[in-house]
Amino acid sequence: MFLMIFLLIIGIVLLYFGAELLVKGSANLAMRCGVSALVAGLTIVAFGTSAPELVVSIKAGLDGLGDIAVGNVVGSNIFNIAVILGISSILRPIKVHLNVLRIDTPVMLAASVFLMVVLYDLHISRMEGIFLFAGIISYIVFTIITARRAGETKVDFPVEQLIPEKKVTLGLDMIFVICGLGLLVLGSRFFVDGAVGLARAIGVSEAVIGLTIVALGTSLPELATSVIAAIKKEEDIAIGNIIGSNIFNILAILGVSSTITPLDATGVGQVSLYFMLGTSVLLLPFMRTGFVLNRIEGALLLAVYGGYMYYLWP
Repeated sequence: MFLMIFLLIIGIVLLYFGAELLVKGSANLAMRCGVSALVAGLTIVAFGTSAPELVVSIKAGLDGLGDIAVGNVVGSNIFNIAVILGISSILRPIKVHLNVLRIDTPVMLAASVFLMVVLYDLHISRMEGIFLFAGIISYIVFTIITARRAGETKVDFPVEQLIPEKKVTLGLDMIFVICGLGLLVLGSRFFVDGAVGLARAIGVSEAVIGLTIVALGTSLPELATSVIAAIKKEEDIAIGNIIGSNIFNILAILGVSSTITPLDATGVGQVSLYFMLGTSVLLLPFMRTGFVLNRIEGALLLAVYGGYMYYLWP
């Protein structure tokens, strides 16, 4: 068991540094080619920061571990709202930007409902994966167009602020990209192998491991970003990070993963999907109360996650 835990920890470390290098290198390369910071933030950097979840789900899908691939996304979305926003708002009440409430949150809810429809048979086909991926492309295009029409240089999106401000040499950018991809592939292998081994060692299903430990591990970058942003009074980043990440998890990660190989998720179950949708729906009235996510609401979100853990673990 200790070996499995060690593999999980090593996998998380490699995934984190791999994503960091990939973001730095790919964003700089894009802007060298004349891509604006806004477009780079909404596309390349967004996928880069979601790379840990992406490579883990792809690796799990290729290994025939659909429960881990889908459970990773469903569990991450629940964790993002109930735990990360819960902790962030307890540390400091989070102000809610009107655009997040009017546009991004409804998109997240629509994506969650669509995923529930797709997973009604606990299977995601290639065609369904293509539809999911088309959704993220539409969202990115819509966000870019609306931002440009409003004359904005920044948007409420989780990753634009992560674009490097200083450029390095072209050769170093390429090294960053290559090393980042290599670390992501290696990290995903260790992480998935460790997760499967741990599930078998403690006698729980791979779906439960995917919904909890794998989801927590791949959500650590979002946790660090939102907590630090809340402490620094960057409320737009703190909450936009979570909403945007949940949209990407469903549409991009499951879209790409199931397009590569169809995913079976018989162990995930409808209850976890209802928890995912329920936490998203619960967020709406919380955000509407004075356009602030306060400490009491944060505590309630954490309590919801506690109830979910009590349901999952025997």
